[in-house]
Amino acid sequence: MTGAVTHPERSLGLIALGECMVELRADGPLGDAAHLTRACGGDTLNALVSAARLGSRCGFISRVGNDPFGPGLRRAWLAEGIDVTHAPLVDGENGVYFISLHAGGEREFTYRRADSAATQLSPADVDATYVASSGTLLLSGITQAISGSAQAATRHAAQLARQCGTRVAFDPNHRPRLWAARGGLDAARAGLHELLPCVDLLLPSFPADAALLDDSPGSAPDAARAFAALGVTVALKGGADGAWLCDPDGEPLHVPAPPVPDVLDTTGAGDAWNGAFLHALTRAQPPEQAARTAHASAAHVIRHRGALPPPPAHSSPHPETA
Repeated sequence: MTGAVTHPERSLGLIALGECMVELRADGPLGDAAHLTRACGGDTLNALVSAARLGSRCGFISRVGNDPFGPGLRRAWLAEGIDVTHAPLVDGENGVYFISLHAGGEREFTYRRADSAATQLSPADVDATYVASSGTLLLSGITQAISGSAQAATRHAAQLARQCGTRVAFDPNHRPRLWAARGGLDAARAGLHELLPCVDLLLPSFPADAALLDDSPGSAPDAARAFAALGVTVALKGGADGAWLCDPDGEPLHVPAPPVPDVLDTTGAGDAWNGAFLHALTRAQPPEQAARTAHASAAHVIRHRGALPPPPAHSSPHPETA
């Protein structure tokens, strides 16, 4: 797998485009919950937090509703060391999701995100100078799926990054329910293929993202080969089974994940993996070592409740943001 790409002259190591929602968490079935714990979460934002806690300089491109939650969301991101100059408060509401963890680790979700501020993202929200200020741009299929204008913003950001030499990482993060209102699986596949000419690093998960391939593979190594055959470098996440790294002209390299005996909640684990992996690559770690760094970050997440766990004891001090 291709090694690190560094841009020492750039002020930020990683920026991401996307949505962050208010998380309201219950300790039992949502319908019976007397109390909810407030937090926040969103796939690309979770990745930024993971990278920032390891020492990366990070920034978020989003739209934040000026409802009662909005200012607190931005304060929370700032407290993590994430630049929010391109995640302004705007008129509108923030999306909310409710989550509970049942016996045996089964999760229960319900979402309220229609017409949220983040769904109004558009190409006008993506500043070319800001994209050029970062070594890596992280994009997501969830951002594509939440609205047509957010998909256009994703495409525009990828094109800007390609033009200025910023590395583009893309996690398809396929969510059938989100795509159902926008054309289903065919639309999700089209979203993947419209970005591929600009993508340097694909970050799919198995088995969730295998549906995006024309012929669904039966194993994670086969999925890694099939994604790499699209002409892109791949780091495929397989949860407890580890990760597979594959270049278009190579064979998958398996990087096992150490066992985690005390798994509590897998929410956000793949996002944390992405952020730690990209952080490690920008610090010139070889891809195999970067995957091991990412495994450690994901292992920390799944030992805690919610998308954003407390910082690990060894977290780096927050870098200053631009």
